[in-house]
Amino acid sequence: MNQTTSTNLFGDIVKLLEQYKLPGIDVAAIVDMRRKDIEALMTANRVALEGAQSVGQKQVEILRSTLDQLSSLIQQATASGSMAEKTTKTGELVQQVLQRALENMRELAETAYKSQSDTYVVLTKRIQENLDEAKALLRPEK
Repeated sequence: MNQTTSTNLFGDIVKLLEQYKLPGIDVAAIVDMRRKDIEALMTANRVALEGAQSVGQKQVEILRSTLDQLSSLIQQATASGSMAEKTTKTGELVQQVLQRALENMRELAETAYKSQSDTYVVLTKRIQENLDEAKALLRPEK
């Protein structure tokens, strides 16, 4: 839903509710609060989607890198040389591949954490705004 459509929708709702003239209730303010809630949820969903896409891209990068490293490992293991050299070299290469895989998993976890953290910030900010707006609506007019 684009911004123009949502603005028109909320404007129509305000007009409809204002027909009933409820005393002491600012219908426009209440509808505006709900509009902001929906916008915050849309932003949070966008941030979460971008985070999920980033994690997915990172997983593909990790898979490609691991497959490349394993291919290199197989080529080096089958290359000429003594059995002792092959065993030592293979052991070192396996250790390097495993170390890199652990580093990749750490990066992946950090990416996922950042995505969740960014989504949480968007929602927390809107909740605080919602509380402030509700307090303002409930404050008696002077």
